[in-house]
This record gives sequence, structure tokens and C-alpha cells, in this order.
Amino acid sequence: MPLPYVLLSAAVSLDGYLDDTGPERLLLSSPADFDRVDEVRAGVDAILVGAGTIRADNPRLLVNSAERRAARTAAGKPEYPLKVTVSGSGDLDPAAKFWHTGGDKVVYTTDKGAERARAVGLAADIVALGDDLDWLRLLADLRDRGVERLMVEGGGTIHTQLLQQGLADELQLVLAPLFVGDPAAPRLFGPGGYQPGRLRLVETRRIEDVVLMRYEPTAPGTGAAPNAADRHWLRLACELAELCPPSETAFSVGAVVVAADGTELARGHSREADDPVVHAEEAALAKLAPDDPRLPTATIYSSLEPCAHRSSRPTPCARLILGSGVRRVVTAWREPNTFVTEADGTGVLTSAGAVVVELPEYEDRAKAPNRHLLK
Repeated sequence: MPLPYVLLSAAVSLDGYLDDTGPERLLLSSPADFDRVDEVRAGVDAILVGAGTIRADNPRLLVNSAERRAARTAAGKPEYPLKVTVSGSGDLDPAAKFWHTGGDKVVYTTDKGAERARAVGLAADIVALGDDLDWLRLLADLRDRGVERLMVEGGGTIHTQLLQQGLADELQLVLAPLFVGDPAAPRLFGPGGYQPGRLRLVETRRIEDVVLMRYEPTAPGTGAAPNAADRHWLRLACELAELCPPSETAFSVGAVVVAADGTELARGHSREADDPVVHAEEAALAKLAPDDPRLPTATIYSSLEPCAHRSSRPTPCARLILGSGVRRVVTAWREPNTFVTEADGTGVLTSAGAVVVELPEYEDRAKAPNRHLLK
């Protein structure tokens, strides 16, 4: 199911704390960084915080810059992003600033929590998710509301859950030059099972006396459940397809091979290196040793379903993938009948025990360099 792009935003002390235990909120960011956060808010469709953050900080969660709000309305967007909170209990104070500033609001809660939230007359759309909070259902509902970019500003429990469930596309972390040192103070991330591997550092930026670091997850999902890293790598495969020399007799396809820990092993695209018949998956796998021990647990990302039949080479890409030992494939688009009738690379792969994950929300990107073949 299509989901919003989920951006986690937080500021922490050098020893990893979000706040201290004093009565006033500890200001970790600098004035220039608060302005940066305001700019990020202006660029998203919704801002989410947990109920604990509303209770502790009583935030307004507004875009403060009049110029940025004007730019939103000029672009046909609401003046303020949608404000979202999550509460399992539905125990929310209707007098909090969250409800009385900005634009529309949504509360996601449980069936029991919805009864409690409705009873106090919150100025918000209240959505019950069942007996428990379900992040996939929550995000899918936001996407149905037109939310393409979601900024999550806390608290630590929500950041932890989204990362552990592989639903966070980006982490924007600001490091403040101070220590808290109080074990009773809240930390950004809690214990539990996180995905393996290292996150990719996308950007570092000094902002007065704090440092912004932007990270992306890289470790592929497991089994049929896609995660945020799967979407990142499939976007890259679609970008590689745009590098293909145009052809009237073959599709333009991009492919990336990624190890279980998120290491990129190889990439390729159709007609790479002046080979007029090489396919993307074939080009990528050819760059790896056949006995590479990382291949059996790797994932191949291909902008188009791997081929099951071809005339230019004896072995189609679905068979090459199986022969490499890879047993997980993520793709954006099923092969149409343009050149091969009822092509079914997915069937070849799944019948041999491989898992194929299709993310149709990237189909248009995969089709873009092939529009001339689809008329």
C-alpha cells in the first residue's frame, strides 16, 4: 500500500537525551535551527507528535513564517500542515494549544481511546485503529488523506517504533553541545530490535553551535513486508533506468543488488557499457563473484519485473537471479505484453521459492523512460 514519506526530526544532547527533568522544556536547538525546523514544517503535508509530547510540551506545531505560509497557499496547499497525534488511551486535554492553533487535526487511537477522546469534545477528526495502534493502518490512512510527506517530531517512543518497524524514510538529528546526565530524563531511542546495518549519512551541517545530521536507513526488509529502505533502493533502480540508451526494441530498466546489512553490492542498467542487449539485472550480477556469500541473503531491486523469456541471451534474468542464490526481489512494474506475451518473471521466481515484492506506487517512475514503447 502507498505510504507517506516519513521524516523523523529530533534534537538531542551529546549524551542522547531529549530533555532534562526540570519543569521547563530544555531548549536544545539554536535559533537558526528552529528556523530550519520551521522551513521543514512548511514543506510537509502533516506533522505528527505523540500524546506524551502534547502533555509535556504543550506545542502549537505551527509554521511560524508568514512568507512560508503564503508560499503554501500560493501552491494550493492549506496554510498549515495537518496536525496529527497518536494516543492509545485517548486521554487528551481539550485545552491544549495543539487543538486551538493551525489548521485541521487528526487523532489516531484505539477503539476504547476513541470513546474517551470523543467524550471530551476534541476539535479533531478521531480515527479508531482497533484494539491496538497499527502504524501501517495509520500511515495508509494519512496517505489516503493526501499526505505525501509526514514530519514526526516526537516523542522518543514513536521515533523508536517507526524505526524498529522499518517505516521511517529519513532521520534528521540535531546534536546539541551539552550534557544532561540524568538517567530519569527521556532519551530519543529505546531498547528493542532495530534493523541491521548502518544508516547512510546523507548530510551534515553546522547551524550555529549545533550540528544537523541527516540519515537514511539502508537495510532491506525481510520476506514480503517492504520497509522504508526497500522504497529508497527501488527509487534508485528507477533513476538508473533513466540512464539507459533509448531503444525501440527493449525496455529501459535499472537494478541494484543490496546485502542484508544495507551495503550496495552492485548496480546496472539496460544496454550498459555499450552492450546493446544486456539487461539491468544481468549487468549488476555480472559485477559480483558467483560465490559471493552475501548473495543468498541479498535483495535485488529492479524497476521492471525480471524477464522470464528473452531471445538475445540464453538465460532470462529471473533464472540468472535464481542461479545467483538471491531469493528476494523488489520491483515496481509487471512486464507488459509489448515484446513478450504473458511474461511472468514473478511466477518463475516465486515457483522456485523466491519472494517478490511489488511496489506499484513506483510504477509511473519505472514507466517514465519507456513511454515511447507504451503508446
